[in-house]
Amino acid sequence: MSAGRLAGRYSLLRPLGAGGMGKVWLARDEMLDRDVAVKELTLPEGMSPKERADSVTRAVREAQATARLRHPGIVALHDVVVEQERPWLVMELLRGRTLAETVRDHGPMPPEHAARIGADVLDALTVAHSQGLQHRDVKPGNVFLTETGRVVLTDFGIARQEGQATLTEQGLMIGSPGFIAPERLEGEPGGPASDLWSLGATLYVALTGAPAYDGPAAQRVRDTLTRPVPVAPPPLGPLLAALMARHPAARPDPRVAAEVLRQVAAGNPAPQLPVGADLTAPRRTGRRSRAARWIAAGAVALLGMGTTGFVLLGGWGGTPQAFTVPMDVCTLLGQEEVGGLLRTQSPPKGQPGSDDVGPKCGWPVPKTGVGLQVQKDSDTVDPWSMTETTARRLFDNQQRYWAKYDTVDWTWPEIGAKDATRATRTPVHRITGVGEEAFGFELKGPTGRVHSAHIYYRLANLVVSVEYTTLTDRPTDEDIKRSALTAAQASERALRDAA
Repeated sequence: MSAGRLAGRYSLLRPLGAGGMGKVWLARDEMLDRDVAVKELTLPEGMSPKERADSVTRAVREAQATARLRHPGIVALHDVVVEQERPWLVMELLRGRTLAETVRDHGPMPPEHAARIGADVLDALTVAHSQGLQHRDVKPGNVFLTETGRVVLTDFGIARQEGQATLTEQGLMIGSPGFIAPERLEGEPGGPASDLWSLGATLYVALTGAPAYDGPAAQRVRDTLTRPVPVAPPPLGPLLAALMARHPAARPDPRVAAEVLRQVAAGNPAPQLPVGADLTAPRRTGRRSRAARWIAAGAVALLGMGTTGFVLLGGWGGTPQAFTVPMDVCTLLGQEEVGGLLRTQSPPKGQPGSDDVGPKCGWPVPKTGVGLQVQKDSDTVDPWSMTETTARRLFDNQQRYWAKYDTVDWTWPEIGAKDATRATRTPVHRITGVGEEAFGFELKGPTGRVHSAHIYYRLANLVVSVEYTTLTDRPTDEDIKRSALTAAQASERALRDAA
């Protein structure tokens, strides 16, 4: 590809959006003189040449399977191009907005409207299932309502062909928490009934204006596995409860579900659809499921920017592959946490700022303060554009930098330290319990007591620095170091929850 041209015929005009699986471009097919959408699939960094080649082969195979789907409710795939060692999918360009955007801007839909959308999506899923394909990420953001009235199911990029591994299925759980069927959360491959569960969760949003299971990613997974199916209002409530039944075998036949949806869409009473409480309630077993163990270990991670979905990693320490959406650094510490750190019942609001290193926020009170900064290197426009590779390099450079200097000039006017004073640095040391890797050091004043503790940690593609300082005599050196670690851990939790 050169000069924004792909395969010699597709001119890339501008990005339309981005997600964990890649970037979508508005493009012009100069051969056929039409606008198209081009999805650039990104591959994880650090893959060997053979792994990259195998991944490209799988992606092309998946695209070939998807291209066989011909239905007005499925976005059409026109072409697949392999350039720059990765695949590019050329698709029809849809004009309109997603179901998620529509509900966000206009609120819950009338039952007739939601039922019509559900029936059209179910028709598209039935066609895909007949070809041995599962969608695996049915959610409001992947249901597109075109300007011409079509309801289109998009983003078959993570679809799974029956009996085959996929590009994104290498020990990972693909989908969006709150819209992933319980059996898939427990590590089963799932099947057509799993897509039905996701459709039920999607229609719940359309009908009520809110997700059935809300909150941070870990909470959504936990609630899906442990909470009963929420009750939606009639006339679609019984059908949604059946679609979201805990056990796949308890979910209705797609033909039965389609008939209910069509009847409601036409303004008729919904046919009776009994739902057994024992089938919709969460399963209770004598051992914890694999997903429950992941949650207990805090291993829920988010892949990308929400538009493509989440990845759940088994084991301790699962982290997002990348944070790519800019966020307010002052939201990384809540008021209650700040109050506890500063020992005040009236915690200050964060004071945002930025410099060449990156955006930052400080919470100062007289003689005490806590500060955070999300950092970048000099070659990157902002921290959210960092990659894991550049973040690792930045983290290592920071560790080497601080290890060089035994003394530093230090000041913090907002807490009362207006004049720069010489502080002695303690040895740089490794810190555990925060981020994927972390180091810290302390600063001592003329009396030899610690007044500041600094922690640097890396989480995926972000490097975060945390400072806790107090000029009072009450806290011990260990108290100060413990407060800095508490602030760092709180900011890490906020990053994971926001991912």
